[in-house]
Amino acid sequence: MSAIRVAGLTRRFGATVALDAVSLDVAPGTLFGLVGPDGAGKTTLFRILATLLVPDAGSATVLG
Repeated sequence: MSAIRVAGLTRRFGATVALDAVSLDVAPGTLFGLVGPDGAGKTTLFRILATLLVPDAGSATVLG
């Protein structure tokens, strides 16, 4: 079981693609960091994980 599971996550804002088929699994108890340049989609990913945004495609679960 994964603490965080993201599969094929896509999110667009108009013509701008913020996330393009992102997939990852984070095991329970794992220290995980997500780094990247401004505009890479980090905040969009965490807003989807926090249910503040709805993805256009794919799925994301936190603790099942």
